Amino acid sequence: MADNTSTGSSGSAAKASDSSKKVGLIGLVGIVISAMIGGGIYNLPQNMAADASAGAIIIAWVVTGIGIWFIANTFRILSAARPELTNGLYTYAEKGFGKLIGFFVAYGYWICNCFALVAYSVLVMATLNYFVPDFSGGNNIPSIIGGSIITWIMYLLALQGAKSTSFLNIIGTIGKLLPVAIFIIAVATVFKFSVFMEGFWGMKGAVDLTFSWDNVMPQVQATMLVTLWLFLGIEGAVVVSGKAKSQAAVRKATTIGFLVTLALYIIVSLLPLGVYSQADVGAMADPSMAAIMLDKFGKWGEILVNAGVIVSVLSSWLVWMLMLGEMPLAASKSGIFPKAFVKENKKGSPSTALLWTTIIVQIVLVVSFFIGSNAWTTMISITSVMALPCYLFCTLFLFKIAIKKEYPKGIFASRNMAVFTGAAGSLYGLWLIYAAGLNYLMVACIVYAVGLPLYIVGVRQHDPKAKLFAKTSDKVIVAVVVALGIAGLIYSIVTFGHVKL
Repeated sequence: MADNTSTGSSGSAAKASDSSKKVGLIGLVGIVISAMIGGGIYNLPQNMAADASAGAIIIAWVVTGIGIWFIANTFRILSAARPELTNGLYTYAEKGFGKLIGFFVAYGYWICNCFALVAYSVLVMATLNYFVPDFSGGNNIPSIIGGSIITWIMYLLALQGAKSTSFLNIIGTIGKLLPVAIFIIAVATVFKFSVFMEGFWGMKGAVDLTFSWDNVMPQVQATMLVTLWLFLGIEGAVVVSGKAKSQAAVRKATTIGFLVTLALYIIVSLLPLGVYSQADVGAMADPSMAAIMLDKFGKWGEILVNAGVIVSVLSSWLVWMLMLGEMPLAASKSGIFPKAFVKENKKGSPSTALLWTTIIVQIVLVVSFFIGSNAWTTMISITSVMALPCYLFCTLFLFKIAIKKEYPKGIFASRNMAVFTGAAGSLYGLWLIYAAGLNYLMVACIVYAVGLPLYIVGVRQHDPKAKLFAKTSDKVIVAVVVALGIAGLIYSIVTFGHVKL
């Protein structure tokens, strides 16, 4: 009897200890918001005004808000319909479409966000140049060295685990939102509706354009990669759901994070157009929020925004390091990544996955030096394009289970709502792929094709007798990926002028 009691007490203590390591609602909200609101919001006025007028920006946000909500709602519904599938994107793709597709989603999500961390490095070093000269452009030799140091510091912090760093995430979220809130309040005091309405649908010379789809839709389409980049991270709570206290907290955190960030993005992108013309905002230097604050409110405003950029990027950087370690870990446990990636340290942190994430970021960071002044744009564009298949297969998975009898009863979303969400989210994902343009799609094809050997090694390590690509569908997928990879390589060489054929 005593032994049984002792065992029960030990089991309860172990459960309590495991629970204490889980991330609660506030921590999850911090992860979602920090993952989405990085440095991009501080240059959002210029990024949007460079290609779109006030009216087109409003339409772009309506399209984006609805489209991203379908993606966010996909994650909310799947967390309730299939709560056993933690780590989100990879497991949804693998269960719905097989291990090979699951691999491409896990690999693609992992690699594309390594590019995102390099974009963070470029931005934070360029911003540091305001305080400590020599980091001009964020992509010179001192910037590469500085970015490398930050990369390895983030690796050491991420090794402490999601629970240990959740407090830092919350502080970072507050630190990044405060300058944004001050910017909104300050610019609102000088906002003029008459200025906002000038060139509402765009300008041709000194003449205001009227609404027409031929005029507006190209403007809207030109903003899509920017808006998608801003919402990368909407799946943050889902990716770390294995470390969450409950799936209900995951759903709430996703909803809160989406609504808060959408509201901030809309306000920040539109308010400056009530102070300056579209052409003036579109020509502002990075970060455009700092240029506005300096012009209208003085040096303190510029300092505030630049400091906010640094805090914001570093906070998001840490969150993404935590998230990126989870995907290779889950894929290794499922048998499609090499066995080494399954290793976790005493903090429950995927140590090997984090190490390789850091190594890849370091390599891409060095390569980015040779891209020159376009490093920031190149990195965020590749990130956005490579993320698209990851989201698309999640929405397709929801649609697939919703039209079958396996959809559970008694959860917050009806079967019809699940069918509609999955279908609409998939259509939005396909439209984004179309809107992305050919150049970066071809680069993404190359990166996906390069990942195939990792899948082969992973499967062979876990099961030496496994038949690779035994299914006809797998053979077709591999053939398509390899063909697109070769086509992407040829296209990129010709397009970017490295070799003239």
